[in-house]
Amino acid sequence: MEDMVNDKQFWKNKNVLVTGHTGFKGSWLCLWLQELGANVTGISLRPTCQPNLFEAAAVDENMRSLYIDIRNVDALKKAFSETQPEIIIHMAAQSLVRKSYHDPVETYSTNVMGTVNVLEAVRYSPSVRAVVNVTSDKCYENNDDFRPFVESDRMGGYDPYSNSKGCAELVAQAFTSSYFNKHQFHEHSVAIASARAGNVIGGGDWAQDRLIPDIFKAISKKETVIIRSPKAIRPWQHVLEPLSGYMLLAQRLFEDGANFIGGWNFGPEKQDAKPVAWVVDEICRLWGNEARYEITKNPQPHEANILMLDSSKSNQKLNWKPTWGLSTALKNTVDWYQAYQRQDNMRDVTRKQIVNFRK
Repeated sequence: MEDMVNDKQFWKNKNVLVTGHTGFKGSWLCLWLQELGANVTGISLRPTCQPNLFEAAAVDENMRSLYIDIRNVDALKKAFSETQPEIIIHMAAQSLVRKSYHDPVETYSTNVMGTVNVLEAVRYSPSVRAVVNVTSDKCYENNDDFRPFVESDRMGGYDPYSNSKGCAELVAQAFTSSYFNKHQFHEHSVAIASARAGNVIGGGDWAQDRLIPDIFKAISKKETVIIRSPKAIRPWQHVLEPLSGYMLLAQRLFEDGANFIGGWNFGPEKQDAKPVAWVVDEICRLWGNEARYEITKNPQPHEANILMLDSSKSNQKLNWKPTWGLSTALKNTVDWYQAYQRQDNMRDVTRKQIVNFRK
């Protein structure tokens, strides 16, 4: 993997379009692509929370930002025509489970019809060669049976967010079969794949109702962290882990098209699927004495108890493997937020972590 994710020769001057570039994962990805010399265009709504990584790390300094709602297919088609993207990494989404309970219509319209619109714009964009459709580990039908999910497992989802991601997977499958079929690849030259990752952590995440941001918001205010589901097991990984997978997959799609179409898991090693309480204990230990937490007694909406991914396919066919274990990921995350508290230059801090990860 190292040679691929450091492949400046491939990425230099490539026209790459990232949807959701103002979000947490999108901001990290855009900085990494800038490091590799790509011509980066972002399509997204403006940042929805304050503070946010996009502004804190000055992500906009060396790229083009277009503030477009992906539910507007005509605006997408126009943007694709103007920017002539060769590679698209589609990450724009309503990404929160709890918010999906409160606003299922926005969740489905963004995550399902937004994906339809992006792929419809691809149909009218002759420059496009590779599309990575980013969904979620929650796209699978989950029976809490302790078995890691493989790419061929059934799509499902209990809550509106998880279900919408399963729907987005089916949308990608339908567009691939109908318009970008691998058997006619020599005619259309477009390769589409879906990427599913675990629970990402890292500096600069301030989204509501997410464990890591909730912890650091409370710590920064010297408040007690409130934990909802201490026994829930999640496949924790630093945000740079799946991003390295998305980029590697995009390069393979671009270079070898039809052989890499389909779904791909990018999860952590088995030992890094840990309970929420373990993660909180470790963060509090790394931060210092002022960090503390308690478990809420209030009833909570349903979330899966266990989520684990089997990434054997990515390991074997893409030569992708996790770079940082969970302990290293948590250490880098705590370091990032402590640097933010010191008011360091967060673009430099973020870029330095990307460089260290690549090494």
